Amino acid sequence: MAVFELTKLTFSSDLQAVATRGSKWILGVFVVLALAMGMLSSTLFDKVQGGGYSDPGGEASRATEILRDTFGQAPPNLVLLVHSGTSVDDPDAATAAVKLALKLKDEPGVAGVMSYWMDKSPALRSDDGKSGLIVASILGEEGEVDQKVGGLADRYGGTHGQVEVRVGGYAMLLHETVKQSEKDAALGESIAFPITLVALLFVFGGLVAASLPLVVAAVTVMITMGALWLITLVTDLAATATNVATLLGLGLAIDYSLLIISRYRDELAAGAPTGPAVAATMRSAGRTVAFSAITVAVALSGLLFFPLLAVRSMGYAGLAVAVIAATVSLTVLPAILLLLGSRIDRGQLGWFFRPQRPAPGEGFWHRLAVFVMRKPMPIGLAVAAFLLLLGTPFLGVKLGFPDQRALPESMNNRQVTEIIQRDFTATETNGLFVVLPDGKAGLDAYARKLSEVENVRRVDAATGSYAHGGQLVAGTAQHAHFETKDAAYLSVTPDTSDPGLLDRVAKDLRAVPAPSQRLVGGTAAASADSLDAVTSALPVALAYVVIIMVIVLFLLTGSVVLPLVAIVLSALSLTATFGALVWIFQDGHLSGLLDFTVTGDLPPTVPVMLFGVAFGLAMDYQVFLLSRILEEYERTGKNDSAVAHGLEKIGRIVTAAAVLISLVFLGFLASDITFMKSFGIGLPLAVLVDATLVRGFLLPAVMKLLGDWNWWAPGPLEKLHERFGFDEGPSVPTALPDPDDLRQPTRV
Repeated sequence: MAVFELTKLTFSSDLQAVATRGSKWILGVFVVLALAMGMLSSTLFDKVQGGGYSDPGGEASRATEILRDTFGQAPPNLVLLVHSGTSVDDPDAATAAVKLALKLKDEPGVAGVMSYWMDKSPALRSDDGKSGLIVASILGEEGEVDQKVGGLADRYGGTHGQVEVRVGGYAMLLHETVKQSEKDAALGESIAFPITLVALLFVFGGLVAASLPLVVAAVTVMITMGALWLITLVTDLAATATNVATLLGLGLAIDYSLLIISRYRDELAAGAPTGPAVAATMRSAGRTVAFSAITVAVALSGLLFFPLLAVRSMGYAGLAVAVIAATVSLTVLPAILLLLGSRIDRGQLGWFFRPQRPAPGEGFWHRLAVFVMRKPMPIGLAVAAFLLLLGTPFLGVKLGFPDQRALPESMNNRQVTEIIQRDFTATETNGLFVVLPDGKAGLDAYARKLSEVENVRRVDAATGSYAHGGQLVAGTAQHAHFETKDAAYLSVTPDTSDPGLLDRVAKDLRAVPAPSQRLVGGTAAASADSLDAVTSALPVALAYVVIIMVIVLFLLTGSVVLPLVAIVLSALSLTATFGALVWIFQDGHLSGLLDFTVTGDLPPTVPVMLFGVAFGLAMDYQVFLLSRILEEYERTGKNDSAVAHGLEKIGRIVTAAAVLISLVFLGFLASDITFMKSFGIGLPLAVLVDATLVRGFLLPAVMKLLGDWNWWAPGPLEKLHERFGFDEGPSVPTALPDPDDLRQPTRV
């Protein structure tokens, strides 16, 4: 609170002393808070879970709940690959395998245990006869399954008598995703921090100034990770959100610090003492940071409209990051600046790291803005057409949910899955099921119809097992567990492991008329439900984000035109990102360089989550720009010169911020999870396109074409803005000549 009060006061020596003491208290409180939250976060990865790609309200999820609660069953999600050096039919190997299967059957929370040795299913025996499968289901929610599978993997993996056991299955996929996310978060930080420090040295030219953004970033990340730990106490959280929270927190903290430190140094250079310089900085850059954080928070809060945990978790993490990064930047950093004073420029490393700033009107961004505003229509149309061209690959997007191929080839579950696909005919682990919760009438005929669906190998029911075509292949005794007094379920075994064909099977099963209410479940059915959930929630989320953004930017600018311009331009800046996603990660270009396996599709959650983060950052930079342009417009009343001088003053800082946050986001490329790598490409590309083509060309072109209409609002809204709008107040005056008339020749 003490720091915010600085914005309203004229400093005396007594007030300076009070503010200095208050700054020490602020720093002390945040040091303690960061350490405490950092300690809490040490167990964060024990509380998060893998997956989060299923719709909890979807048909497949409801079918899974009924299957678990009514029948004590679950879709197969655990596989033990049992390998013998000789043959799985060898007596010693068979004895060891049967012991494992019986032991697994007695594990609490484990059901539906099948094995080659007990069920005599040829599909559970490898083609070479040296390996066999034990398939089971771990009961519970995804978080509970993740906790159980780790212990089971430790107990059952390894050597058991004459056999060697490896653990796989969907439960293991989720477990290894959590472990990989933990490694990726640590690796991303270790890469981003030193690279960012070097880049900051080039921006600020001195060790003291360059180290401050990293101090703010470290405090932000520690508090954010602790906040995520607290969030897990009230709701589930997906593991992948931790990676985004770490690097986004680092990037936003550096961006906000860069803006505040640069403005503070400008105030010092204009001759202001330390206290008034900090106060002026907080009035201008400080409030800009607050509005920027609001735009990021709004964009990411739009992810909360999606029911998928992986997407919602990104919304929770993004909200926490935006609020914490802004809070730390607006408290810790001003407190440090008050204590440092002019010593912020100590540790200079020479003129090479800090080039001299050009005289007013001679800077690159000023000259570029003037050049664009001379021919705004052709330049604007050319740049817009180029961005749309870069986005054309997205027209061919194919959506599908990630499988084991999203993990590195070294991962145990991926290896087990690929061995099964190569050496076995078993498809039990890809099984679907149909729950009939309201009755059993007509079950026999219905099961026969389901068995006739293309790519269905067998349907198991209480009335027997039906091979493809409706042929009865087994009696009823061994299948009595498929029904209760009031309900029944059918197990559907496909004859394929191809994800595309499995999706088709799930759709065809749902199209078969049922004698009563039916629910189709299984991984393929859950993927279809999740895709429907994403597409259904998208319009509502977009409408929410756009409406709130318009309101926030209206409060900032007092215009109803500029908010719409900012939203359109920010959205346009994402076209290259979405085009690159398809071209690289779906079509497979650069897969060798980036080291990932091409699957031929994109998880639908990736474009959604990327849009939330990238659009928030694009709007973040729009706030930076519009705030400075607005300041110039209020000073001069001239639209064109306000654009040129505003870009001149903020251009270098926004460019530096874009480069720095892009370097931070490149840390995502260190991840071994394919869809996390997409953030390492998509986010830097979106930021750099926004910082160059949009800010350098499109924004000046559009603002030139609109002229004074940029600042228009109806009379009632003008009065509303006068009462509730954003007003920076005066800064310490900076010596600037009167703006040049942009109609006069200017050196480019």
